[in-house]
Amino acid sequence: QVQLVESGGGLVQAGGSLRLSCAASGRIFRINNMGWYRQAPGKQRELVATITNGGSTNYVDSVKGRFTISRNNAKNTVTLQMNNLKPEDTAVYYCNAAIISSYWTGATDQWGQGTQVTVSS
Repeated sequence: QVQLVESGGGLVQAGGSLRLSCAASGRIFRINNMGWYRQAPGKQRELVATITNGGSTNYVDSVKGRFTISRNNAKNTVTLQMNNLKPEDTAVYYCNAAIISSYWTGATDQWGQGTQVTVSS
């Protein structure tokens, strides 16, 4: 079994910062891509940022220059540093990881339980 546990959400004023963290645990052979998604009320879940195990990153246009994704392969963690937050960033943020549990298996998508980020104007 593999588990992703997120932390770091909360309430912040516009222009403020938050740091989200996600730790993967369980039977892990290797983790390919890791990322963060978000879902605002009444909207579909959208990709925020992803990072490969080599460190290549990708961001949705609306967060470029404000958010930074990073990972620690030795600790199986991924973080999202969010600066200059805007009210439109309000959403539940989900951690995602493509996890390979053994040499003989392929990668499976795992999701965290979600953490609420609320940005007040």
